[in-house]
Amino acid sequence: MKKLKDILYRVAVETVYGSTDIAINDLVFDSRKVTKSDVFIALKGTLVDAHQYIPSVIDNGATVVVCEDLPKEINDQIVNIQVKDTKEALAVMADNYYGNPSQHLKLIGITGTNGKTTIATLLYNLFNKLGYKVGLLSTVKVLVDTQEFPATHTTPDSLTINHYLKQMIDNGITHCFMEVSSHGIHQKRTKGLFFTGGIFTNLTHDHLDYHSSFADYRDVKKSFFDDLPKSAFALVNIDDKNGSVMLQNTEAKKYTYALKTLADYKAKILENQLNGLLLTINNHELWSKLIGAFNAYNLLAIYATADLLKIDPLENLRLLSELESVSGRFQYLISDIGITAIVDYAHTPDALKNVLETINTIRTHNEKVITVVGCGGDRDKAKRPKMAHIATELSNQAIFTSDNPRTEDPQSIIDEMEVGVEPQNFKKFISILDRKQAIKTASAMAEKGDILLIAGKGHEAYQEIDGERTHFDDYEVITETLKELQK
Repeated sequence: MKKLKDILYRVAVETVYGSTDIAINDLVFDSRKVTKSDVFIALKGTLVDAHQYIPSVIDNGATVVVCEDLPKEINDQIVNIQVKDTKEALAVMADNYYGNPSQHLKLIGITGTNGKTTIATLLYNLFNKLGYKVGLLSTVKVLVDTQEFPATHTTPDSLTINHYLKQMIDNGITHCFMEVSSHGIHQKRTKGLFFTGGIFTNLTHDHLDYHSSFADYRDVKKSFFDDLPKSAFALVNIDDKNGSVMLQNTEAKKYTYALKTLADYKAKILENQLNGLLLTINNHELWSKLIGAFNAYNLLAIYATADLLKIDPLENLRLLSELESVSGRFQYLISDIGITAIVDYAHTPDALKNVLETINTIRTHNEKVITVVGCGGDRDKAKRPKMAHIATELSNQAIFTSDNPRTEDPQSIIDEMEVGVEPQNFKKFISILDRKQAIKTASAMAEKGDILLIAGKGHEAYQEIDGERTHFDDYEVITETLKELQK
């Protein structure tokens, strides 16, 4: 049992009713999970304010309540602690509860719109190849050395983060690479964590259903760098105009990477082909199995991070050349009849544009590019027409279909996409509501040498319709479909 007073270290407490010199069992923010001697932290969410559950958690045995608004009638059998922000208090308390695990390994946070999963996963793979015991907290999965756990959010809640970090410490892990989302930063899930370094990839149109404006989205990302300690490094893509913004107020050591401008870490693409990239990094030549300019940025960020973590440059380059693409990130296969299919998580206008421009750069133009794309429901509606415009502008043929409609009408989403199609491109698209049928139709339209892009869901192995998830894997579907065509 831990003492409450120790768990409250560094928490900005405003008022306390009762003694903090008591033993507590667990920290809980889900009122349904409260048991005897637990501390209940009442969070204010966008849909539910957990303060309303304080009476029921006391009935279920909670002995401590941490809240922003004190109850009108104080129960003197309970320790009531008032704080300004329960989300931040939860993060700091979780860090204390698990013994401040982020201070006992090298934790690197990666933030930005695109590239987070690729950089975090490939850094994990690189350090694994170097012989280190490594952890990964990503959109795709959580890895504690080689033990795998499913991921539920890009950035998990504070208790989950610290629970995994504690597991990592117990397993002798020395480095952990973590995706840090704007939602996670805004909801204070990363407060209290001690980062050895932070990486900024880029900033494009995304999550404006959640953030009030692009400036707000940018400033939330910036706050992650503002909070880095002096001992940390801040590594930013300076080709992105927001890269310099991230560095404005950070106390961390500042480093930059770029393909187009002067930077501490500079790359130049020499060859960009469907089987890989030839580039130079700080004048060292590198051949990579990864494809496209966006992956040149990812490789450069990985090289720079490993270099800042004192990895030998030549060993760094050697292992970079061995890295394979991440599941659902420009993951491709070539059928026996010569059709190339690419599955990519591109679910923002900028990501879709990057992937299609990459394909158009490395194709011969004697073949067709056929794109299957949809947009998620209950998410930023402003990007729907933009995605459709990009798909029809940069493909020979586009098929608009369902992504994860969630609670929205799938046809309405497609209707909103179609608004973005320019008149000259009207003949270049069709709409097929059923995603599996859309992929099958694209495959049937393809001939030898053609390129199919299945965009939007990438690594996801489900489709969410009316709030219910059913198994659906783009890579599985396209693999089976192309096999069927070969019979």
